[in-house]
Amino acid sequence: MVDLTTTYLGLVLKHPVVPSASPLSDGLDKIKRLEDAGAAAIVMYSLFEEQIVGESHILDHYLSYGSESFAEALDYFPEMDSYNVGPQAYVELIRKAKEAVDIPVIGSLNGVSTGGWVEYAHMMQEAGADALELNIYYIPTDAAMTGAEVEQMYLDVVHDVKANISIPLSVKLGPHFSSLPNMAMRLAKAGAVGLVLFKRFYHPVFYLEALEVVPNLTLSSAWEMRLPLRWVSILNGKVPVDFAITSGVHSYEDVLKGLMAGAKVTMMASELLRNGVQRMGLVVQEMARWLEEHEYVSVQQMQGSMSQEKVAEPAAFERANYMKVLQSWKFDPTGVLKR
Repeated sequence: MVDLTTTYLGLVLKHPVVPSASPLSDGLDKIKRLEDAGAAAIVMYSLFEEQIVGESHILDHYLSYGSESFAEALDYFPEMDSYNVGPQAYVELIRKAKEAVDIPVIGSLNGVSTGGWVEYAHMMQEAGADALELNIYYIPTDAAMTGAEVEQMYLDVVHDVKANISIPLSVKLGPHFSSLPNMAMRLAKAGAVGLVLFKRFYHPVFYLEALEVVPNLTLSSAWEMRLPLRWVSILNGKVPVDFAITSGVHSYEDVLKGLMAGAKVTMMASELLRNGVQRMGLVVQEMARWLEEHEYVSVQQMQGSMSQEKVAEPAAFERANYMKVLQSWKFDPTGVLKR
């Protein structure tokens, strides 16, 4: 019998498949359903900074500026008092979840600035959260703001949140840094013991006839896993944190690839939203069957086995592979790409 257990943020999990932060965990019944479906841990849906302090000064300036000039602009952002539940109810949900389920519960806090809102990290800990995921969603739009200032903003909020808790802290971030390895190392020094790669930035849709730009939520596709897979492979063994892969995890093959890259867990939401939470148990079963057929004795045995430091051709992750990929394209005499 293959051993599926893994460790993530100091927590021992029965297997490496975890539902990521999403509406799937915004109620106690839903959380119980996730456990019944086989979840190894629960990452709660996010509590937003704006829900705690009202409108964030940063977002008010960069996102709401000019909203009174165009009537449709007033509909861009949800009223925070109607978005999910309030902060007190969120903390109480963590408390109830810990009483109702036997798997770890990881709180999720979404913010971009420092301030009193980070005290809710401590409240989540007091409510029983086993760990905390800090989800930093920020799109710099001010041309005067430098990359260094953006990075420091991330580090400041990580430092402030960590100062309020003693439970493990992971950081969910995007890939858009000029030097992701350096940023990952600095986040680890600031107090993160886990990194979740990568968060998805949602892009608006432009409607030509109506001349409207509207928010749009699109579920992930499997190809989106390539980016976090590459970076976990590169960073594994170089940055002293536990890695989680999210975005594009849809099948047991995706889970296996993530583990071989060096991830301790793989997180999925779109697959569960699209096909139901029972899909998670099937993925775990298929993963276990593959491991047994290939004579693995444990998940730990395979973790990191295809990271950059372990593969025969480490240049596949770097620039050296660029020309090789381009040269692999073959065309017929008419200029049509041959498969």
